[in-house]
Parts: sequence; C-alpha cells; structure tokens
Amino acid sequence: MRRLTGSVILLMLCLGAGCGEETATSSGPKSAKPPLLTAATLGDQSVLSAGDYLAQSPYAGADRDNGGRQVQICKACHSLDEGGPNMIGPNLYGFFGNEVGAVEGFDYSAAVRGADFVWTPRALDAWLQQPGRFLPGNRMTFAGITKDSDRVDLIAYLLQTTAGPTINPD
Repeated sequence: MRRLTGSVILLMLCLGAGCGEETATSSGPKSAKPPLLTAATLGDQSVLSAGDYLAQSPYAGADRDNGGRQVQICKACHSLDEGGPNMIGPNLYGFFGNEVGAVEGFDYSAAVRGADFVWTPRALDAWLQQPGRFLPGNRMTFAGITKDSDRVDLIAYLLQTTAGPTINPD
C-alpha cells in the first residue's frame, strides 16, 4: 500500500477529495474528520453586530495584521469600500448580517439566488474553507483557505473593515 505525502493530502483537501471522510495520513492510521458545514447544514444562526462578534472568541484574539494580508486574496475579485463597485464578485461592504445574494446590481449564480442563509462569521468561515463544497454550483472559483487561524484572522479583519464607521479599529 502506498502512503500519501502531506502535500498530496493537502492538494486532495483543496480539491475537495475526502472531506468529511476518513483519510489516511503519513503520520498514522485513518482518522475521522468532522464533516464540513454546508449551506444546507448551517442551520439557525445568531446574528450579532460586527462589534459584538469582534468582542468574542475567536475574533477578539485574531491577528488583524494577518487578516489584512489574507484579504488581498479577496480584493482580487471583491471591493470592500462603501459604495465600491461590484467586480468579478459582489462588493463586500456591509454584507455581514445580510441574506446571501443581497448586493444590488450583482448577477448571482442560480445556486446563490436559491440559497437561504445569512452572512455571519460562522457562515463565512464555512464558505471560505471550501466555497464549492459549502454551496455547490456557486461561481466562486476559489479552492479555499485551509488554515483555521488564517480564516479567523481574515473574518476579524472583514468584520472591522466592512461594517462601517461604528467599529473601532482597535
């Protein structure tokens, strides 16, 4: 039996192979991974203000400088500024607490138009882990961010910068 190297396993995870299933690793026997959240399994969510999310774990302790580096990935397709344009993706200013697919003037995929969830940090974390797995059929061609701390840092940064002037930067 051939063992998979760490880079092969990472590639498989990025492409969605084996997610939520038992996988062999080079460090030991098969281990069960919890299934990824999807739009269909997200369930009810509590919607708080950006400031309330930022005051709670894990966002209170997030590295917002790292979030500022991570957001460069987002800025390739999304604007973050109030009144900013829709680009390849919709403008993200003020999206937390809104229904998915709510940005005016953006032509969403049928999958997004048919989805029913609110953008919370929990939903965004699951989306950013694997957008295609979270909501199959969406048009976001992005493999995802596999490192939990990078997603937390990015979400904290987005909570701070896209919520408007009510959020104190520090």
